[in-house]
Amino acid sequence: MIKEAKVEEIRATLEKAQTVILTNYQGLTVEEDTQLRKQFREAGVEYKVFKNTLVKLALKELGIEGLDEHLEGPVSIALGYEDPTAPGRVISAFVKEHKALELKAGLVQGEVYDLEKITEFASIPPKEVLLGKLLGSLQSPISKFAYLVKAIAEKNEA
Repeated sequence: MIKEAKVEEIRATLEKAQTVILTNYQGLTVEEDTQLRKQFREAGVEYKVFKNTLVKLALKELGIEGLDEHLEGPVSIALGYEDPTAPGRVISAFVKEHKALELKAGLVQGEVYDLEKITEFASIPPKEVLLGKLLGSLQSPISKFAYLVKAIAEKNEA
């Protein structure tokens, strides 16, 4: 009964998350793990360690295939709810300084990503940065056009 409840909890958690990233945390010190958890909290990412067999059962219930092979050994799971790229960005930044953490695979909006795809996905900037770039690129031609119109008006006045 307890096992079924835990599988249901994991299934609901996986179903709710936009992004699920599996990592191998073996070799991290307690201090490094604490630092990683703090960075996840600040980014709005949930970080969990579940029994691999229970995660496999939950994935089977959800009809998700392709992650079972990555659920071997000590596996931690980073879950992104609001910003789908946040877990990957935090992990990628952390891995640069702490080689013990190893990215394994992920699940992004129901699609299984291998190591290469999840690494590429993690390099996408946050939504706010992308919106800022979009607004900047939209604003640039308008600014140039306004400057040109003003220059023409000033020339005609002279």
